[in-house]
Amino acid sequence: MVFERVWKALLAVVAVSLLVFLVLQIGLVTPPWAEDRAEVRVLDGDTGDELATVEAEVADTRAERYTGLSDHDSLEEGHGMLFVHSSERERTYVMRGMEFDIDIIFIDADGEITTIEHARAPEPGEDGNDLEYTGQAQWVLEVPRGYANETGMSAGDEVEIEYE
Repeated sequence: MVFERVWKALLAVVAVSLLVFLVLQIGLVTPPWAEDRAEVRVLDGDTGDELATVEAEVADTRAERYTGLSDHDSLEEGHGMLFVHSSERERTYVMRGMEFDIDIIFIDADGEITTIEHARAPEPGEDGNDLEYTGQAQWVLEVPRGYANETGMSAGDEVEIEYE
């Protein structure tokens, strides 16, 4: 009797898991990070005051992360690109094919800024692959160079992401 109940419960869990897997695979439900745009809010880590809001394109596939901003001529203030990774780890970004300088903001799995790098565009004769910037992150936000300083962003600040 107990064995039969356990067996039925196990079958129910397997059936529900299979159904969820199939729904995700055929695209009936889209995870929030699969959207094309996001609003990224940066909050002061001490006071909780809002420092900046960035309207960001979302790069959440390998191809999108590889291309990044290299197919852009510039970024307007308050705009950027949010790179989404499935987990947190040390990440290195390069300035391959970039036409303009940017700030690279590394954000950990808890939504805290770990590092901000001020990256320069490659000079004539450079491809940008040697211009490497590294930080611990699950998300990486790229904005126009100087924007992080102008808004007062620093390591330890909190980031909230709302996918649109």
